[in-house]
Amino acid sequence: MKEKKRILVAALHWGLGHATRCIPIIQLLLKNNFEVILASDGAALLLLQKEFPELESIQLPSYNISYSKHPKFLKWKLLLEAPKFFRTLKAEEKATAAIMESHKVDGIISDNRFGVYSDKVPSVFITHQLQVLSGNTTWLSTKMHQMILKKFTECWVPDYQGSSNLSGKLGHVELPETPIKYIGPLSRFSKKEKEPLYDVLVLLSGPEPQRSLLEEKLLVELKNFSGKTLFVRGVLEKKQTITQKEHIRIYNFMHGQELEESINASALVLSRSGYTTIMDLAKLEKKAFFIPTPGQMEQEYLAKRLDALGIIPFCTQNAFRVTQLERVRDYTGFTDYKNANNLEGLLSLF
Repeated sequence: MKEKKRILVAALHWGLGHATRCIPIIQLLLKNNFEVILASDGAALLLLQKEFPELESIQLPSYNISYSKHPKFLKWKLLLEAPKFFRTLKAEEKATAAIMESHKVDGIISDNRFGVYSDKVPSVFITHQLQVLSGNTTWLSTKMHQMILKKFTECWVPDYQGSSNLSGKLGHVELPETPIKYIGPLSRFSKKEKEPLYDVLVLLSGPEPQRSLLEEKLLVELKNFSGKTLFVRGVLEKKQTITQKEHIRIYNFMHGQELEESINASALVLSRSGYTTIMDLAKLEKKAFFIPTPGQMEQEYLAKRLDALGIIPFCTQNAFRVTQLERVRDYTGFTDYKNANNLEGLLSLF
């Protein structure tokens, strides 16, 4: 009997988006008779372990990414943490080499884990950011990112190649030194026609302290909202907890099918404008309202782009009031999603 090829799938722990968008890739690998080893850290690793309890998982060094409370200081905070970043990158490369030796890996798929690659096997990097926005230093952050990409065999971009796409200028620049494959948006969810059970679903995630700051603000604002509200805090813990505050039902987290059912059964989603969230909501053809993470230029760009296209409205975190949700009626929501990706041919690389 032919031995299964072993693929290491590694996801960055920066919120939960990188881990959740790896789920359809992992499912594809398992369907095609590959053996999968999971690798990440923190809540991202815990999420993958809960989704695939039968798979072996390995903890990688943590980048411990956190945000400043003040958006204008975020870039400088990240620059000050650059030495720690490069130390972690080296530790990640060392950990990957050890995994290669101990587990005899045949291929690597890394979602934004910069140090998880090997020149001994095909190594894939998943990203929607071929251009990394950082204000007047965008040229530098993009150049550094592209230097990292050159270490990988291929780069998979979870978006469409043409003008009708989700990532805009982030995922559509030429990289002559790195083979690029546009694989279509990645989402673990499926659209189901349901009568709305909730008027608003709040879906939070992302690094602290900004996740908590938005949670506090929304719980205050939504007291003045008369509709039925489901509030998912995005805090992944060992045990799920459910509380009720007047018309607001609060979960610390939801997984997989339960979250899919809840989004499908909600008239409107209120969330950050992270790219994984955008891919999920596009597939489910939802109406939404976005509040980008303050200072995170990628989310701000994506939110402004979708607003300008008349698809999803947004406002800043400081400016949000519950009355802003009335603007949603003037936007189309995600209604033109092509609901297709191009995954099957990808695995021939291994």
